[in-house]
Amino acid sequence: MGVIRQIWPVERGLDDHDLEQLYRYPADPRWVAVNFVSSTDGAITVEGRSASLSTPADRIVYRLGNDLADVVLVGAGTAMAEGFEGMRPDERSADRRRRFGLAPIAPVAVVTTGRSLPPDAPVITKAAVPTLVFTSAAAPSSLRDEWAANGARVFVVGATEVPASEVVSTLVAEGLGRIDCEGGPRLFGSLIEAGVVDEFRLTVAPFLVAGASSRAAVGGVIDPASLELASVLTDGKSVLLRYVIPR
Repeated sequence: MGVIRQIWPVERGLDDHDLEQLYRYPADPRWVAVNFVSSTDGAITVEGRSASLSTPADRIVYRLGNDLADVVLVGAGTAMAEGFEGMRPDERSADRRRRFGLAPIAPVAVVTTGRSLPPDAPVITKAAVPTLVFTSAAAPSSLRDEWAANGARVFVVGATEVPASEVVSTLVAEGLGRIDCEGGPRLFGSLIEAGVVDEFRLTVAPFLVAGASSRAAVGGVIDPASLELASVLTDGKSVLLRYVIPR
């Protein structure tokens, strides 16, 4: 892999410390950063998974998102499709979390209406720390009990849907305000509609995919939200973009 360089707002080479400073979460009680990788023609998956699009540079910033967050937020469909099993920091990640004053392991928070998250989902049963499951009152109580019996902490935050604003406010109340969201598109769309996204981190990978792959965000129609470009990095192949959303 080529060396990652910043090409905007200034050109410079970047070491690990520089990357940590770029991707660290600001001193804010709530910061929601959303991460996606996309092909150059806009596809976010190949055969239903994003892993085929990820590049060495993307994996570096993906890891930074995990390492520097209080919690990793994901939709249940994405958790199942991608085989999420929770975070397991290696020595390098553990050291990074220590230096930034973070808990040894970031929990995963999963959003589901119930149908998409079986009680034995790996993101629950194989997680090193309890997974937080956010669901609605419409999810069967028996299913909620099974999630809890398998080690999850279950939060009911809506009647029939799961309001993104309540998910985020509950995480903040739990002391988990540095939120790394890793999709999927419906969760991202609901976060946009709720007005709680603070940063969008997009890797443009050097692939053409075509087909009928989904876009990064789907949901209700909103007035276009204005973004501010924060940084542009590249390793000579992938382009790593960071945008912030003014509050």
